[in-house]
Amino acid sequence: MITIREAVIKDAERILEIYDYYTTCTAISFEWNTPSLEEFKGRMERILERYPYLVAERNGRIEGYAYAGPFIGRAAYDWCCELTIYLDPDARKCGMGRMLYEAMEERLKKMGVLNLYACIGYLDQEDEYLTKNSADFHAHLGFEIIGRFHKCGYKFCRWYDMIWMEKIIGTYHFNQPAVKPYSEIIKYF
Repeated sequence: MITIREAVIKDAERILEIYDYYTTCTAISFEWNTPSLEEFKGRMERILERYPYLVAERNGRIEGYAYAGPFIGRAAYDWCCELTIYLDPDARKCGMGRMLYEAMEERLKKMGVLNLYACIGYLDQEDEYLTKNSADFHAHLGFEIIGRFHKCGYKFCRWYDMIWMEKIIGTYHFNQPAVKPYSEIIKYF
């Protein structure tokens, strides 16, 4: 059984375990080194100040996580969020990613977020470090490619492109209501 719940700081060790695979074995994350547990906890704390951070559990074990963060740190971008998702390599292709993103989208809509963005490593010819699975996953959930940066990420002695994908989830108004901090709407979930 898969359940989606709010992440808490004590989940950091298991979440970091999942992330370690992506930093050390793939070009999905352009980060070269896995952060320390303390650094990772700090990252989580900063995200949790304003945005949702969710985990997916299967039989009581965290098998994936997703979080939202600021698209760019300026007030005019408040209605936009960048999404991040990672699943345990053995937990892919079972619907868990979709469940995480649907739960995330529901929360972000309630906050008043309008635009979702995903920054994804990309290449025309797949290799052992990077496939098109992430881009395909996002496209399947309604994201569209809106930009591509060529050879902007260097990892494993190779150059990788990066694409931005976007999904619109809200309605634009002349006097747009402010986005609510997640702490104000968490009670609805």
